[in-house]
Amino acid sequence: MTATPDYGNWVSARLVVVLGVISVLVACLGFLYWPLGLLTLPFFIVCLYFAYARYSFSSRGGNLQARIEALVLDHLVWDGAGRVLDIGCGNGPLTIALAKTFPRAQVTGIDLWGAGWEYAQSVCEQNAQAEAVAERVTFRRASAASLPFEDGVFDAAVSNLVFHEVQGVAERTVLLEEALRVVKKGGPFAFQDLFLWKRAYGDIEAVLATLRSSGLASVELIRTCDVPFIPRALRLPFMVGTMAVICGTK
Repeated sequence: MTATPDYGNWVSARLVVVLGVISVLVACLGFLYWPLGLLTLPFFIVCLYFAYARYSFSSRGGNLQARIEALVLDHLVWDGAGRVLDIGCGNGPLTIALAKTFPRAQVTGIDLWGAGWEYAQSVCEQNAQAEAVAERVTFRRASAASLPFEDGVFDAAVSNLVFHEVQGVAERTVLLEEALRVVKKGGPFAFQDLFLWKRAYGDIEAVLATLRSSGLASVELIRTCDVPFIPRALRLPFMVGTMAVICGTK
């Protein structure tokens, strides 16, 4: 029997459960001290919102997580021949999607798989086996801040919701430059992240100007949050409201 791939969910079940428990506790305490009861509805609404978001992202719900990840490939203009790098692969959904979309490609996925995340290299490898692409996919532990590859060894590179999570890097533009370092001249790239989040990236136009001045053949920004299939309720800043794709050719 073929295993079912496990790609996780951007909204953890633990978060929804914790919010639900808090809502119940506040409601119970409200019977003892009525002013606390006034907090029951706000907590319940927040719990319902994140439960709705988790369902929407789930493959059994709206499948929005996969559809949003697919935007990266939609903006990767590549013939699929050669080596491609997925930076921060998590449980491997984008890495595996690359292998399925480009049958001539050799795909490498890297991640640190920290203890704070529900991801693991072993799960990536199991997912690749389940999707019948294991022969063309390799996973290895590495940091986006210091990629263990020589300059220009990949024909293309992608990333999805990773750069804003990297610790110990003051300027996020440095992570983009490091990602582009390992791409061959003329190779395509597509990176999706919270590029519109000013706390992480500052003025995004300044970021784009820095990339353009580095000698890229082309670079553009596409706002993920404006994609029609994303419900308005999920376009809030703490959900997908600051997401965008930076793509182009080196």
